[in-house]
Parts: sequence; C-alpha cells; structure tokens
Amino acid sequence: MTGYLQAFVFAMAALAAAALTVALGSRLTARLATEPARRPFESGAGPQVHAWNQHHVRFLNFSLIFILFDMEMVYMYPWAVVFVEVGWKALMEMGMFITILVLGILYAWRERAFEWD
Repeated sequence: MTGYLQAFVFAMAALAAAALTVALGSRLTARLATEPARRPFESGAGPQVHAWNQHHVRFLNFSLIFILFDMEMVYMYPWAVVFVEVGWKALMEMGMFITILVLGILYAWRERAFEWD
C-alpha cells in the first residue's frame, strides 16, 4: 500500500505546484488594459491572413509518411526486447505489422507523395 500512498502524495504535490504556479502567474503578470495590447502579436498589429492560409496541404502527406516510419520504430524496439521469449508468434505478428506499413509506403509512392513539385 505504501507504493500507492507515495504515488498519491506525489500527484497531490504536482497538483499543488501547478495550482501555485497558476496563482502566482495571475498575480504577477501585468494587466493589459487597452485593446491593441490584447492582440496576439507583440507589435499590436492584427494578422494579415488567416492561420490556415499559412500551411500548404502538401505538408499533410509528409506528416502521414512520417507517422508511417515513426510508428514502425516505436513498435520495433519493444518487439525486439520480447522476441526471444515469445518466439515465432512474435515474428509473424511483426511481419504482418511491417506488411501493413509497407503497403502504406507503396501507396504513398504510387501517389507520388515522395516527389516535391
């Protein structure tokens, strides 16, 4: 039970520290009285374009491709650690996982997602 008690005390200390930080921050920050000072930019100038106009849709493809490669690496390390204990079943499961990822990469290649226009 001492492990749960220690975790509870640690969680309460973290919540108290967060509450203290928020309280001190609200007390110590300057109040922005004028409307231009409350705008999101330091100069007080309003944005010229909407935020969605700044990002092109082609970056979505690159983020999805990154997720394909990143998810592979996230699951490969724990699999390699337990592979010796589990054996052939783990090898077949990782083979299916890699096959699904490779199909996603081949689809991206077919759609010319790796080419920058």
